[in-house]
Amino acid sequence: MSVFPKGALDLLVLKVLQSQSLHGYGIAARIHELSEEVLAVEEGTLYPALHKMERTGWIKSSWQPSPTGRRARFYALTAKGRKYLAAGVSEWETTNRAIGRVLGTEPA
Repeated sequence: MSVFPKGALDLLVLKVLQSQSLHGYGIAARIHELSEEVLAVEEGTLYPALHKMERTGWIKSSWQPSPTGRRARFYALTAKGRKYLAAGVSEWETTNRAIGRVLGTEPA
């Protein structure tokens, strides 16, 4: 189980969807893979986040056949989501550098 800082899960999901549309399980699996199996996104955390992001207009969804042949809801990034992702990544990088300077892990 992973605990995400506020806003981090949204950025991770949007980043994964930047390159391709995926269903919920695919999103969770891709985050797990890209984090070298450090981050695990559970259904109880992922789906409420996806629904919130859809309501805000950052993502859209549609029903499509999954690789197993079953229908699944696939999520895709919208223009509004791309804009939010760019701003969020920039803010995240600035914050991480500042924290790194305080902790002594980032050059001053």
